[in-house]
Amino acid sequence: TYKENPEFWRSQARKTLQSALDRKLNTNVAKNILFFLGDGMGITTYTASRILKGQLENQTGEETVMTMDTFPNVGLAKTYSVDFQIPDSAATATAYLCGVKTNLNTIGVSAAARNGVCKTQKGNEVTSILKWAKDAGKSVGIVTTTRVQHATPAASYAHSASRKWYSDADMPDAAKMDGCTDIASQLLKNTDIDVIIGGGRKYMTPKGTKDPEYPRDYSSRGKRKDGRNLIDEWQSMKIGKVAHYVWNKTDFNAVDPETTDYLMALFEPGDLHFETERDPNMDPSIVETTEKAIRILQKNPKGFFLLVEGGRIDQAHHSGRAYMALHETVAFDYAIAKGLELTKEHETLTIVMADHSHSVTFNGYPFRGQSILGKSPLWATDVLPYTTLMYGNGPGHKITNGKRPDIRDVNTSKTRSMFLCFFFPREYHRLQLIKHSLNSQ
Repeated sequence: TYKENPEFWRSQARKTLQSALDRKLNTNVAKNILFFLGDGMGITTYTASRILKGQLENQTGEETVMTMDTFPNVGLAKTYSVDFQIPDSAATATAYLCGVKTNLNTIGVSAAARNGVCKTQKGNEVTSILKWAKDAGKSVGIVTTTRVQHATPAASYAHSASRKWYSDADMPDAAKMDGCTDIASQLLKNTDIDVIIGGGRKYMTPKGTKDPEYPRDYSSRGKRKDGRNLIDEWQSMKIGKVAHYVWNKTDFNAVDPETTDYLMALFEPGDLHFETERDPNMDPSIVETTEKAIRILQKNPKGFFLLVEGGRIDQAHHSGRAYMALHETVAFDYAIAKGLELTKEHETLTIVMADHSHSVTFNGYPFRGQSILGKSPLWATDVLPYTTLMYGNGPGHKITNGKRPDIRDVNTSKTRSMFLCFFFPREYHRLQLIKHSLNSQ
């Protein structure tokens, strides 16, 4: 075949090199900034998602070029926080949006603020690029697949000693007495944000308020103890402007970007559904939300700043659900393509990055084109198969009677499957020896 011909690979290499040599440097000052953040999207996730994207298009996958792969400049970032080797999304978001490293679990504050201690917050607030852009006369927006009060979007507008203070109901009384306010209320107060898209309805309404989509679900009802309806407040703040609040796909589709000044779209009480579980009749995709946001924001002749977060990549990994994480990343890549399509390169700086990685690993020697969500063709020394992708921690690690689960009859490529292998197979016997040694002491 052509892939056995050395000239195929050499000509490909020449084309790649020539395209890099031919590229003209863009020395313009950017009018717009499109900032795409894949939460938890480390190198392994990126690689595995590239393969999945190709396989979903009936290709072998390894040779697939992601939209992210086409960017002319690539860099690596160190992701420690001031107090931890491994950071979280709050500390990292403060770093890349505000330019200041801080402590774990804190948002929009310097490292002089302490996690959960309201008194240390005062005077230690740091501002974000979203505010800088707004102060410069640009339009600004946030799009996320999580709740809009979650760590990543929150760092663009809020200052909080705790990322968990979504509503006032999540705050200790001492923090309220000391004058700290919840993240949801800061969404309205701090910066005038033109476009807000994601989830998080329950943090905006008074305790017990029935959710419009899930009126019988008590966990979806309003959380606020102060009785405030922040959605109503937001609408009343926009009198004289064309401001739309929507919570479903039909109303979202009806929003005309050409005539809209402000949009708040909250599609779920909490985080949005995973892409593979999303009801396309009720909730738009990240591609659709990104497009709507850009079309509204780009009317400003001074330009815009937009943060787009693929936030559930991270949450899927936390649950050990690689299937979900990879599909979230593929959807995220399509949103990036949409962003490039709608903007002009000579006036727009488009950045794609991750905030941290996960302990997902890519193991074994799977055959070319084999499902990235499948199993290695080589079995481990315990004569049982293992998945190509594994996690170094999290749920799913299971040893029963000294043995790993037998996954020969488990279809790991399906939505509901959980990966059951959580350590390298060659380590299996060593771990068993350590275990027996400890038990005998």
